[in-house]
Amino acid sequence: MSLSERSRQAVWHPCTQMKVHETFPPRAIVAAQGPWLIDHRGGRILDAVSSWWVNLFGHNFPPIVAAITDQLSKLDHIMLAGLTHPPVVELSERLGELTGLGHAFYGSDGASATEIALKMSAHSWRNLGRPGKNQFIGLQGGYHGETVGALSVTDIPLFREAYAPLLRLSATLPSPAMNPLQDSIDALAQYLAQHHEQTAALILEPLVQGAAGMAMYSPDYLVAVRRLCDQYQVHWIADEIAVGFGRTGSMFAHQQAVDAATGQVARPDFICLSKGLTGGVLPLSTVLTTDAVYESFWDDRASHGFLHSHSYTGNPLACRAALAVLDTFASRDVLGENRIVAQRLTDLAEPLTRHARIKAHRQLGMIWAWEVDTPDPGFAARYHRAALDEGVLLRPIGHTLYFMPPYALTESDQAHLVQASVKALNRALAEGHAGDATTMVAMA
Repeated sequence: MSLSERSRQAVWHPCTQMKVHETFPPRAIVAAQGPWLIDHRGGRILDAVSSWWVNLFGHNFPPIVAAITDQLSKLDHIMLAGLTHPPVVELSERLGELTGLGHAFYGSDGASATEIALKMSAHSWRNLGRPGKNQFIGLQGGYHGETVGALSVTDIPLFREAYAPLLRLSATLPSPAMNPLQDSIDALAQYLAQHHEQTAALILEPLVQGAAGMAMYSPDYLVAVRRLCDQYQVHWIADEIAVGFGRTGSMFAHQQAVDAATGQVARPDFICLSKGLTGGVLPLSTVLTTDAVYESFWDDRASHGFLHSHSYTGNPLACRAALAVLDTFASRDVLGENRIVAQRLTDLAEPLTRHARIKAHRQLGMIWAWEVDTPDPGFAARYHRAALDEGVLLRPIGHTLYFMPPYALTESDQAHLVQASVKALNRALAEGHAGDATTMVAMA
């Protein structure tokens, strides 16, 4: 029995209708180097989605490998309750310097970061004598994870409908990526005017809503969010899990939101980080927050402490990987290098952009998206399989084809990506309804 067949029987794969794998077994990957995955037959597959948006500098990136190896010889893991260690202290200090938020609470993945931020916001208001502020606002098309709390602020119908009985759904307001900017700002202002006494926080993905099909919007909305949240005493949670660490062209996406009146960056009350935090190598997430939030928990009473924990909170190996990521940004002009790579890939992608079946396209930093004109409900699954056959890992979101590759692409890698994506598009469109119409339910 092949590795793929064994996986189909023994492993329950995420966000997947497992029946699909009766016909299309999962591809077995046995090695990876740079932006390339190597399958069990020696085939090379370009990882154009950074393995679900996590990988920054390519697989087996030497500085991260060296950092983890060195840390493993010293300290593998300790509990962080009542103990501490050098990597978690240094990482917290450096993230504070980069963001202006000096208190870091660690989890394991993006969804756990969302849960932490939501709980911390509501608990903070409770400690301040305002327990009624325990509701939340999400945006239309927003995605913040698939645990129960995270799903309550996620606006993806497939997930909400499946787990609706378990959820306390939050308010969902118009997204500036899908509505006129001023209309979206006005809707938020009107909602807060009526409901601020019950609202703990607004959570959003700055600039790019990933699961909505890389839907992009102006940083001016974030400036308005900061102003309105200050006016009505509501926390702003910036979910930078997918868009942080250079994906949008700045270190963090919210840093592109500058208030013209003050010249200041619109800084959130909470920032959630994961995915690229470790370069996509080890599971780690963190929630950064303000002095004011931190101080609201400073008390002699245990009930006023933040009641949340993870067994692997602040794992030393993961923290060393994250420090290697920050060292790379500090020692290289990663953002400048990415601007050159992004322009070159945008130019090379002209055959895809001009394709007769592409009706719209957009790009921000190291994220590209194209809207495919097709009524085929099986397009995403068909395209994914066709792309694998062409040697590239791409997973459209509905009818949105997107690239979010590692930062390590050479010009020949980029040329391969574009050529393979066009070939896969032609094949997927040609097969249309004549092929297998079974769809994968993965969100990306």
